[in-house]
Amino acid sequence: MKRNVVSAFALLTALACACMSCSKKEAASAGGSAAAGASASSEKVKLVVWESLQGPDEFIKQAGQAYTKLHPNVTVEFVNVELGDAAGQIALDGPAGVGPDLFAAPHDKLGELVTGGHVMPTVDAESVRKSVLGACAQALTYEGTMYGYPISAETYALFYNKAFISDSEVPKTWDDLSIWVKDFNAKNTGKYGFVMDVGNGYYTIIFTTEKGNRLFGSDGSDTSTSYLNTPAAVEGMKFFQSLRSILNVDADDLSTANCDAAFQSGNAAMHITGLWNVRPFEDAGLDFGVAALPSLPGESDPAASFSGTRSMQVSAYSDHPAEAADFAKFLLTPEMQQLRFNLTGAMPSIDTKVSSKYMSGFLRQLDFAFPMPSIPEMAAFWDTMGNTSKNIWNGANVKAELDACEAAIIKK
Repeated sequence: MKRNVVSAFALLTALACACMSCSKKEAASAGGSAAAGASASSEKVKLVVWESLQGPDEFIKQAGQAYTKLHPNVTVEFVNVELGDAAGQIALDGPAGVGPDLFAAPHDKLGELVTGGHVMPTVDAESVRKSVLGACAQALTYEGTMYGYPISAETYALFYNKAFISDSEVPKTWDDLSIWVKDFNAKNTGKYGFVMDVGNGYYTIIFTTEKGNRLFGSDGSDTSTSYLNTPAAVEGMKFFQSLRSILNVDADDLSTANCDAAFQSGNAAMHITGLWNVRPFEDAGLDFGVAALPSLPGESDPAASFSGTRSMQVSAYSDHPAEAADFAKFLLTPEMQQLRFNLTGAMPSIDTKVSSKYMSGFLRQLDFAFPMPSIPEMAAFWDTMGNTSKNIWNGANVKAELDACEAAIIKK
């Protein structure tokens, strides 16, 4: 997923040279000095930033170098804390005084971070809100207040191997997908017409969204019910269970890693995954396309997927919150967003063009995606919905499983 490093460094050098000649006001408009006195201070400041490996690390390192050229008194130190671990680790390291100034976090952890007192509100929130995609701004708003800075957006879509299926043949409905896969499987022993991780609520949530049904309600904040055992959700998960007829594999053998490997090796015609897999699949030599998800039975629009926002959060325990916020805003500039795309393949969080023939498929799906709820109850969703999905896929009673899922998530 990492390439174009040389061109990205050249871009950084050009950016730094250009911005060094700008006035302080011009730098501020580009996100370079939003915090008062951030560029004028002579105090030596070291910002510690937690991020993941395999691309995001290189982004923080190179962006930090560019920022230091604009603000020589500020240096940026990357420390590896993976995205999924940051929320738990900040609760321990922050109060102990050994945490970061800034850390990456998925937006669905926002409620947990806010209620725990671990993060600070967005500086100049209205300006940030206007500069980023609407879905990203919404995702980082908790009880009316914005927290953090969205550095990338994501959703997933339908990948298809053009060696098996042409652009015009890609199914527009799940019913059509089932028909196509049955025919493919009959003619291609040892291969799969379709694969997906059936034990991951991140993906299986799509089957609960019939008739506008949404996890925790339309705005993702209704804590009276999860909406996972409504009639619409039950009907959708029954259809999900019926797909076992075209993919007769136990749920434990359909992990994300196994499904990625099947598609990457040319043993699957279609697969539901995200933009993060574009580079690995390209490197594997696949000729593939990306389309919006098929529509659910009785509907015409693509099935609603989760949208995610990766944010940079200023730690409430930081000794340098102004500089941390300023660096976070710097990461939202078009130049930095382009750099992040080059290094990680991640979808920008701002409206800026990137060179990818696959982006149209993701943007089409993003039109029908909804932000993962960020309320604290989401912490219970993942394992619970994952296990529920596995059980349903393996033949358990749908209504009983969803009722148990509701009871586990909503404590009454």
